[in-house]
Amino acid sequence: MNNHEKHSMNQYLRAANYLTAAQIFLADNHLMKRAIKPDDIKNRLLGHWGSCPGINFAYAHLSRYAKKYDQDMMFVLGPGHGFPALQANLYLEGTLSHFDPTLPMNLDGIRRLCREFSWPYGYPSHSNPETPGVILEGGELGYALSTSYGAVMDNPDLIVAALIGDGEAETGPTAGAWHLNKLINPRKDGVVLPILHLNGYKISQPTIFGRMSNYELMTLFSGYGYEPRIVDATKGDVNPHDAMAEALDWAHDLIAEVRSSHDTVSPRMPMIIMRTLKGWTGVKELPDGEKVEGNCLAHQVVLNEAKTDKEELKLLNEWLGSYKFDELFTEANGFGSYVDDILPENPEKRLGRSRHAHGGNAVYKPLDLPRAEDFAEDATIPGTMGSSSMRRTGLYLEEVFRRNADHKNFRMMSPDETYSNKLDDIFKATSRSWQWPIMSWDKDLTQDGRVMEMLSEHNMQGLMQGYVLTGRHAMFASYEAFLTVVSSMVDQYAKFLTQSRGVEWRGTIPSINYILTSSGWRQDHNGFSHQNPGFIDDILRRQSNFSNVYFPADGNCTLVAVENMLKSVRQINAVVAGKTVEPRWLTPELARKQIDTGLMIWDFASDEQPDIVMAAAGDYPTKETMAAIDIIKTERPDVKVRCVNVSSLTTQGFGTLANTASQQLFDDIFTEDKPVVFNFHGYPQTVKSILFNYAVDGTRFDVRGYKEIGSTTTPFDMHVRNETSRYDLAIAAFRKLGQTDAIPVQEAEHLIAKYRARIEANTAYIKQHGIDLPELDAWVWPAARDLERTKEEEWRGQTN
Repeated sequence: MNNHEKHSMNQYLRAANYLTAAQIFLADNHLMKRAIKPDDIKNRLLGHWGSCPGINFAYAHLSRYAKKYDQDMMFVLGPGHGFPALQANLYLEGTLSHFDPTLPMNLDGIRRLCREFSWPYGYPSHSNPETPGVILEGGELGYALSTSYGAVMDNPDLIVAALIGDGEAETGPTAGAWHLNKLINPRKDGVVLPILHLNGYKISQPTIFGRMSNYELMTLFSGYGYEPRIVDATKGDVNPHDAMAEALDWAHDLIAEVRSSHDTVSPRMPMIIMRTLKGWTGVKELPDGEKVEGNCLAHQVVLNEAKTDKEELKLLNEWLGSYKFDELFTEANGFGSYVDDILPENPEKRLGRSRHAHGGNAVYKPLDLPRAEDFAEDATIPGTMGSSSMRRTGLYLEEVFRRNADHKNFRMMSPDETYSNKLDDIFKATSRSWQWPIMSWDKDLTQDGRVMEMLSEHNMQGLMQGYVLTGRHAMFASYEAFLTVVSSMVDQYAKFLTQSRGVEWRGTIPSINYILTSSGWRQDHNGFSHQNPGFIDDILRRQSNFSNVYFPADGNCTLVAVENMLKSVRQINAVVAGKTVEPRWLTPELARKQIDTGLMIWDFASDEQPDIVMAAAGDYPTKETMAAIDIIKTERPDVKVRCVNVSSLTTQGFGTLANTASQQLFDDIFTEDKPVVFNFHGYPQTVKSILFNYAVDGTRFDVRGYKEIGSTTTPFDMHVRNETSRYDLAIAAFRKLGQTDAIPVQEAEHLIAKYRARIEANTAYIKQHGIDLPELDAWVWPAARDLERTKEEEWRGQTN
């Protein structure tokens, strides 16, 4: 940097640091035309100062980089509590004024910027969706790096600078995210430039990375496959601006070298390790002599008692006065030319204005989707055996990949489970992305693959969020039990969606979509640890009504659900479906009607004027319910049964967001007074809570589901232990029928005893033979009993 650039950079940083501190402290006297008085200070001081000067330093130099190289660049801030620094830079670059006319580049704008920070009905204390350029809130730490890698996929002209705090670097998700460089192709995708910000301290103690030596840091990140470079702004004999500018020039040259190299294996991309003092340029010591700058005491509000303590008020005046803001801004002329010396001339090239961060037509394009009917199977005869929902889904997604290959706007995420979940037909159209060495015996690995696999649910979620928030489509497939690992991340994303609704300039983005398979009902071989339907509840707890959870009964319904999910925007969708061969229940036409309405009477298994309603949600519970209906009609042909299938739930009720069941439809389907036995895929309490959306006598509903009782056992015994088996359902139905006098009480008791004995017989059998009685697996719906059955395919490898 020449002397003029350094002078401009110093001025810019003085302005940024002043505006950052002023947001935390000042309610008035924002230009410090006089000394700060107690009345000028906010009644409640909130915010985090410590990391902000380093953020300002990085942002300013990245802006200069974008200007120098005319580079499309985004900035992802990991420590979201550094928000006042981000706000200061967005204000200085004119981005806030562009999106919010109430923040003009004058005294009125400065006054509002400062007064409204961390203020009721003003600006939050952390990064948020109302802030231009933001695709990560950063309140819950650990996701900046994976989100950044997601943003650069299929964006070859984009660089995302990801600033990771040294506190955030201690989190598990970040520890795994460093290895995403093995999946991202720097020649076909964009580039993530990680900046590990070491200011040395967390809230009350040193950071691990901050106390590591330069040698340890260099060897660690070199071992991770990066080319690290240290910028140490704490050294008195080094000009920090020269060091940072040289590091960014070096990074630019290295990126160009890697992209032009013929050596395409294990590309070593640049990262910067940036050491600064915590609270740099701020208060050095408290009146009692305690060290502040370069210590954990700089983390949040430095002078908490400045409004009432004269010594602290004096320090605040000296601190803010040291920036000499009156030299940097005047009411007549605004900010000086130093700002233009730092920022890209084209406002669209400024970090906060990146088109990639705001959704809409600039980045969003709907997928070219095939019709579900083109992949459906014949179910003219209900109960025909031979449908694997995941096999159907794999074939469908294969075609999705083919149709959208040129657009490069669809990716699949999975923690090493694509084969296990029987979705591997997608590898006929694409492969897994892998940039490290590929051996001759490796399967489905290429540098250009569109399936992202890493044994880290956190980082698959982060990739998906970064990809979707920059306008592209994704599907995340995982074992049902282990998606709960990312429940908190999904909660943070749901908050982002909720707030985004009211932001006019945030354009359309796709939904995030999950496939929950290898469910607990067929994790009898892996045992209790693999049996957990809790992710369903995590999604349905969201109160802003943007979540659909689908429970398709068969492969045809699964196809329609997946199609609907990929069409939707601004939602969180999940489909819960198994991978084993199960009955086909509905024709393609009926499957679409079922998924579109969310709940439906199955006429082929129902009578008029029912004595009892047998309902189910989910493929395995549906099969057991249908078998129970078969038992009831075999034992008592005079009993009139209604079969109801529920294929989706929302926070608001049964059905979908677009078509939630009204009270009238609910009564029409479930009747107003007949007993209901409801077999549910997940926890019974989930359905019970949904019932509170309707005026209903809950006592007539007997809701069954997973009761947290599991082990390594047999498939049927899993149902027995949780009282969701066909025998348990038949017993429940006979009990209800006896109570309502639909059948004699004595007859009900006889049938209950008969099927309890059947349960006991199977329990004795599995203890001896290790498998269920053959008649249980051999059961077929009566109409399909003369048809040929499709056998379960053999799995070569692990049985997960």
